[in-house]
Amino acid sequence: MRTLVIDDDAGIRWVLNKVLKEEGFEVIQADSIAAAEAALHTGPFSLVFLDIYLPDGNGMEALKSGMFSAPVVLLTAESTFGNAAQAYRIGAMEYLPKPFDLEEVRSLARRIKPTEVVAAPVAEKDNDMFIGRSPAMQNLFRTLGRVAASELTVLITGESGTGKELVAQVLHRQSRRADKPFVPINTAAIPADLLEAELFGHEKGAFTGADRERVGHFEKANGGTLFLDEIGDMPSSLQVKLLRVLEEGVIQRVGGREDRRINVRLLAATHQNLLQKIEAGTFREDLFYRLNVIPVHIPPLRDRRDDVPQLATFMLDAAGKELGMHPPILLDEAIGLLQSYDWPGNVRELKNVMRRLALLTPGAAITLSDVALALGNQSNRNEDEETLSDAVNRCMRNYLNHLGHAQPEDMYKHLMAEVEPPLLMLVMAHCKGNQIKAAETLGLNRNTVRKLLRQYHIDPQYFKD
Repeated sequence: MRTLVIDDDAGIRWVLNKVLKEEGFEVIQADSIAAAEAALHTGPFSLVFLDIYLPDGNGMEALKSGMFSAPVVLLTAESTFGNAAQAYRIGAMEYLPKPFDLEEVRSLARRIKPTEVVAAPVAEKDNDMFIGRSPAMQNLFRTLGRVAASELTVLITGESGTGKELVAQVLHRQSRRADKPFVPINTAAIPADLLEAELFGHEKGAFTGADRERVGHFEKANGGTLFLDEIGDMPSSLQVKLLRVLEEGVIQRVGGREDRRINVRLLAATHQNLLQKIEAGTFREDLFYRLNVIPVHIPPLRDRRDDVPQLATFMLDAAGKELGMHPPILLDEAIGLLQSYDWPGNVRELKNVMRRLALLTPGAAITLSDVALALGNQSNRNEDEETLSDAVNRCMRNYLNHLGHAQPEDMYKHLMAEVEPPLLMLVMAHCKGNQIKAAETLGLNRNTVRKLLRQYHIDPQYFKD
């Protein structure tokens, strides 16, 4: 069996060549689409590894053109749901983000069969912030990529702020209904006595104040997608009617008797545990199984901390564009604190923090102190374990970055003027104002200590008292 590896990165080709040969494949390498076209004339291949971005073109376009008759695994360094969904829609066997797990490559090689891949229609690339390199997010991308083009009902679960509505939006944009309406409704935000009319509409005179007929959200979404957020808060009486819609595909307006057939793909979401609500008798078990055809769980941000740097940078750049400014850069120490924070508000909270930092950071770079302040000084750093060298380095970096582009030329003198006074005061306090002992402790001449005390207006008598 032969494998074609197409990537302009020699290191990637070397790794794939090594692993695939260990699995019994003959490996042919190409560093461009042109080289791949030449290789295809040498005989059939059982598997193709294809980079998206190549010097002479785009791997997705090459796959879409139908030039490959073997299953294709797309490789990319850009880990976004848009890429994953598009890869599956145009016929990729698998989507593999860089850096990839070698065991995944072995698994793909072992289950491959030489079959032809037929390219499917491609949707427009999503411009979203739904990104992440963590295994949890990559598994989520794969699931969504496979289910996006289907008509199946999806139940999206996850904590508040994880991006459940964003998942629903990208599922709609990657579906065959992308040119039809996407209608979201938060069932928890509407009073129970008004929710039925919001969902199904009402006839004129159906109740006090109904002076005209109203089209409900189901009819507005006809042909498209209806997203019911916080489905766990839906009243029991409406759960029965929603179940009928799912089973029969018809609705009835409030105050009406006519069944209206609708064609809607339903996506639902909740942050609650619906199985617990079923046990408590507040959610129908039959409705749960109707909704839970494809379960999709979004992990909380604290369970995918490796994604925080990529997300934070993306959101910082987006905030800069929104505010019409060049955003400050994120220092490693700031990223470390962002990763150590638990993010109870998840991605939504991170987005707000990055907008705050983009606007309020005084210097050219975001420091650990800036992040701690933006988080309400909720730093997880243990100062007792910090060495003196680390503390000095951290403080100096913070100070210099706050200066930004206004750094003075005589940097040593400028910094010593900031460092010497607190040092002198600490030593004078330790020596209880005794200048001779202070000079011995510092390893300086007594006259030098006196000169420094006068220079910085430090009164030795204060420490004696």
